[in-house]
Amino acid sequence: MQVRYPCNLEFTQSDMTSLVPAMLNQDGLHGPSTTYPDSTTKDNDDMQSVLSLDDGRWSAPAEECTSTPSASLEGELSQLNIRQPSPPPVLAEVHPDRAPPISPSRVADPTQGLAISETGRYHNLHVPVKLMECFLRVAEANTKRSLETCGVLAGTLKKRTFHITTLIIPKQKSTSDSCEATNEEELFEVQDKGSLFTLGWIHTHPTQSCFLSSIDLHNHYSYQVMLPEAIAIVMAPTDTRKKHGIFHLTDPGGIGVIHDCPERGFHPHKATLDGSPIYEHCSHVYMNADTKFDMIDLREQ
Repeated sequence: MQVRYPCNLEFTQSDMTSLVPAMLNQDGLHGPSTTYPDSTTKDNDDMQSVLSLDDGRWSAPAEECTSTPSASLEGELSQLNIRQPSPPPVLAEVHPDRAPPISPSRVADPTQGLAISETGRYHNLHVPVKLMECFLRVAEANTKRSLETCGVLAGTLKKRTFHITTLIIPKQKSTSDSCEATNEEELFEVQDKGSLFTLGWIHTHPTQSCFLSSIDLHNHYSYQVMLPEAIAIVMAPTDTRKKHGIFHLTDPGGIGVIHDCPERGFHPHKATLDGSPIYEHCSHVYMNADTKFDMIDLREQ
């Protein structure tokens, strides 16, 4: 799988117009899509533990997140460090012909950082509370067979805050510790037609604990260098200590390590120059119980 970069990284006036936030047309794209409303129901005990975050900093006041074009959108975009409007690949390529494979758990960073508040550095990003529960249901069949499932998080920009409005499940090939998207053209088309930003990705660890493997770190690098606010959500339903995490690379520490690393597959990483962990829990993410979102499962076509 290759990272595809646009020929010209400069936004034109027409490019700006094409990036105006818009809710995804559920019926006019690639088939089945599901809208998840803002009504809430009592979750089972497992989901309560999945949706209860470690330090309580994730909750946010409920707000209406219906996307409407903003007159100041062009000004907002000009101040954001957005380098690529199209989505990067879902997973870094694994090269099995190199050194013998290493178990993902052996190369997990044991000192993943806690969320450190950096007011003003990142724009806030709102995640629908029901999105993670929805993704676990979508991934259930694979999880029972100990296969990973991945999805792309897409959304809009409203009043200098990113909102995840669409969960896209691409066609994919999975193993117990990896997942690779196929037919990426469909994924690009969905986001292009919906004028959606790529805000991150989500995947399961059906047999592993909640962490980012070396492959995950390289994969997330391709998202975060395009949009600093991009997040990686890991769902680990069998982890008794922590069933999910919302992570990103530390900057400049983790970003620098992954940028300079030529390895592929599962491998250990050197320490960061500033002594920080390679990745950490996000401090700019808020769970929003009232945010609506669409789910588009491209595997059903």
